Amino acid sequence: MILVINAIRDSEHLAAISDRIAMLDWRDGRETAGKVAREVKRNEQASMKSTAGRALQDELFRLVSDNDIVTAAAQPRRFSPVIISRTGIDGKYGAHVDNAMMGRGARRLRTDLSFTLFLTPPDDYDGGELVIHAAGMTQAVKGEAGSLVLYPSGSIHEVTPVTRGARVVCIGWIESTVADAAQREMLFDLENLRAALRQKLPSQSAELLTLDKTIANLLRMWARS
Repeated sequence: MILVINAIRDSEHLAAISDRIAMLDWRDGRETAGKVAREVKRNEQASMKSTAGRALQDELFRLVSDNDIVTAAAQPRRFSPVIISRTGIDGKYGAHVDNAMMGRGARRLRTDLSFTLFLTPPDDYDGGELVIHAAGMTQAVKGEAGSLVLYPSGSIHEVTPVTRGARVVCIGWIESTVADAAQREMLFDLENLRAALRQKLPSQSAELLTLDKTIANLLRMWARS
């Protein structure tokens, strides 16, 4: 399942985030890549060690982790810290698969889902599409500023070369309480159905109570704390 979510709707908020990003220091993105990905990664990552960097990192993390659609689709158990990535002219990220496990110690997580939050308007750069190769299909996404793409970490994906301007995104990974992708999609469908029925039926209706019970019991069967 690949979802595009409108995560930041306020244009003034986006502009303020962009202004703060412009003040950050940058380093070679290959420093944080795995052995194979390092060979195809040509971008920069913001250093988040400063007070301003940590504050922005925390803000972007909350914007993603508090999003209701992300929560419904991912059933998150834990999130990785977010990374701000910049890809300039001739930069790219060739075809790769994200590491199955990331982090160390208490922060170690299984990467079930990846996300890319676009922070640059698409007209500001050429190229830079996120291309996701799924079974039987390939999907290219060049999102509006503020849109978030949620997709399986186990898929082969890439960022095409940037030929003009610069592409700035926030990226990260999610470990789900429900490891099976088909089960997560079923729960997401049921959550969407519940949201639609709440607009039409009383909260104590037999239909909604039955749906509440079904979702809760499926989570009891499938979720791992």
